[in-house]
Amino acid sequence: MQIVYQGFAGSADIEAEAGVQLLRLERFSGLLKSCHLAIESLHNDGERHIYDVRLDLFTALDGLKPMVNCANEDPLVAMREVFDVAEHMLQLEAHSGHAAEESRARRDH
Repeated sequence: MQIVYQGFAGSADIEAEAGVQLLRLERFSGLLKSCHLAIESLHNDGERHIYDVRLDLFTALDGLKPMVNCANEDPLVAMREVFDVAEHMLQLEAHSGHAAEESRARRDH
């Protein structure tokens, strides 16, 4: 997984959480070729930082599959949210793949 920080230097906490979140996607390794995580620090109202997190997945079936952006004052919360979306999307894709295989098997018999 490639991680890109924009507007700040990143942190060990963010790197560690990214590793934990990536483990959630490990079961989809047959579908997933790689992923890129971008975390951008945005200044909101001059005082608060908002972190915008984007995860782009590269799958064996579709190539680039951009996910929705998630934003939060806590980059770890935004990261968990974007991985939630990715996990759900990969579950749907895996389910669709299994359904297609079952359909082909029925036709072949």
